[in-house]
Amino acid sequence: ELDSEYAVLHPQLCMDDGERFLREVLKPGARYVIGACDPRMQKKMFRDAFADKGMDVKKDMTPLDIRDMTTDAAIEKVSTALREMGVEADV
Repeated sequence: ELDSEYAVLHPQLCMDDGERFLREVLKPGARYVIGACDPRMQKKMFRDAFADKGMDVKKDMTPLDIRDMTTDAAIEKVSTALREMGVEADV
């Protein structure tokens, strides 16, 4: 439904495995919209994974807090973030 190359669902991204997972999938030159826990916590937890790939967590990641949202509300929040990045995101 959204104009993006990939969408990945990770059941516990803000837990121990999240940083390891990101180290495997991050690619320099790409922007990442991550829906997970508190955005401030995401920046702290994921900064090393981004740095290891030569990326800047503040520039290359748009963190979204989607805890306790319905699927429709989470999709709308991601759509809004994509539109703000200049990506077509009609749902």
